[in-house]
Amino acid sequence: MFAMEIENRRRLHVISTGQQSREELVNISKTIHPYLDMLHIREKSWTGAELIKTVDELTAAGIPLRKLCINDRADIAYMKHARGVQLSHHSAPVSLVKERFPTLKIGSSVHSMQEARLACEEGADFLLYGNVYETTSKPGKKGTGIVNLEEIVLSIPLPVIAIGGMTPGRVADIVRTGVKGIAVLSGIFLAEDPLEAARAYYQAIHKEGKQLGETI
Repeated sequence: MFAMEIENRRRLHVISTGQQSREELVNISKTIHPYLDMLHIREKSWTGAELIKTVDELTAAGIPLRKLCINDRADIAYMKHARGVQLSHHSAPVSLVKERFPTLKIGSSVHSMQEARLACEEGADFLLYGNVYETTSKPGKKGTGIVNLEEIVLSIPLPVIAIGGMTPGRVADIVRTGVKGIAVLSGIFLAEDPLEAARAYYQAIHKEGKQLGETI
């Protein structure tokens, strides 16, 4: 179902930065969520209890569980009925998480063709690939580039979400590779006006730029 949905239109994933308090994260998220398709809670230093409380506060603020993805903590994502879990190289294997938590949609963070193929073989539902451009989130790490992104898109039969240095001005080039969406961290969460930033990214992905309500 997730794969079919994500193919219908391009998606905007927004990822928390690890630089804000829970209160800030929740307040920004409840403002921007009409413009995003998936909110990733990526807070490596938070305890399980803090993550659970965050999910509770997000849902109390009106953000649907179908938009929530918990990074690394499949147990919490499953327990709280979130949409999915995002796994990285230090996480449990995709195949094991798939077996233990079959209702979760599993995203796999990959940085190379080899990693993308392995994630596909193990049963990931979508890929988060990057960093495509240089980004302040990973200072000093050179971007993988558009050519490598397109190769992943053409070679791997999974929805690919591009991440790393995404700006509204770069979206057109990214979209031409055939990606199913983009992921943004500081470009939205650390923006002077997160709502306006989220709207700008959404309108860049969807040229029509129509205003959204709670239905997306």
